[in-house]
Amino acid sequence: MDTTTCPRCKQHIEPQAITCPFCRTQLKAYGHPGIPLHRSTNEEYLCDTCVYHSDDTCNFPKRPYAKECTIYEDIRVQELEQKQQQEANKFSNQLIFWLKRNQFLILLLCLLLICFLFALITSG
Repeated sequence: MDTTTCPRCKQHIEPQAITCPFCRTQLKAYGHPGIPLHRSTNEEYLCDTCVYHSDDTCNFPKRPYAKECTIYEDIRVQELEQKQQQEANKFSNQLIFWLKRNQFLILLLCLLLICFLFALITSG
């Protein structure tokens, strides 16, 4: 059985719980049990670290002073994902560049491998 923890009382609860059965903290958006309700854990507003506030596409009514939000997306997570994607692209670009630069060497190694396999087949 999947469980998660309440952000307020840290008790184990079911992931589909709308409110915490222990402290009655609302976990999902009112009237929309499938939509998570994000809460600020300190005195900061969620808008300060939200993707939609930074690119000015947010239409949440409590913007820019929202401490609870249903559309919140942490900009730090997005930045981390972008960095990881750039690192992956960097490696693949280096590999492609190396392969292009060493085409002759790769071709020569392939020919040697084919000759070696042919020699093994014909001598056996």
